[in-house]
Amino acid sequence: MSSIEVGSVLEGRVTGITRFGAFIDIGEGRTGLVHISEIADAFVHDVNDYLKQNDIVRVKVIAVESGRVGLSIKQADPNYQAQRARRDRAYQQSFEDKLTKFLKDSDERHQDLKRNQDSKRGGRGTRLSRMV
Repeated sequence: MSSIEVGSVLEGRVTGITRFGAFIDIGEGRTGLVHISEIADAFVHDVNDYLKQNDIVRVKVIAVESGRVGLSIKQADPNYQAQRARRDRAYQQSFEDKLTKFLKDSDERHQDLKRNQDSKRGGRGTRLSRMV
C-alpha cells in the first residue's frame, strides 16, 4: 500500500459513476474517488459525458485521509501544470491594471449605449418632423 501516496500518478479502472464523481479501482484492493470537479478542466455537468464504466484512466492521488483516497484525472495530465501556470499569470495583474481595464471597458459600453439611444431618438424625431 505504500505506492498510494499523495502526488503518485496511477492507472485505474472506473468501477462506479455517481452524480458527484467516479470511483476508480487503483489496485492493491483500493478504490479512490475522482470528484466531479477533478474530472476535466472544463465545467462537468454530467460525469457520464466524460467517463464510462470500465474505462481505464490515469489519475493523480491528491489526498489520502482516513482510508479514503482522493483522485484527480485533470491533474494527472502532464499539460495541466502548464495550463494552470498560464491561467494564474493572467490573474496576477495588479489592482491598478484591473481598475484601468474595468474603467476602459465601462467607458466603451457607456459610449455604445449612448450612441444607440441617440440613434433611436434621432429616428423618432425625424419621423415626427416629417409628419408635421
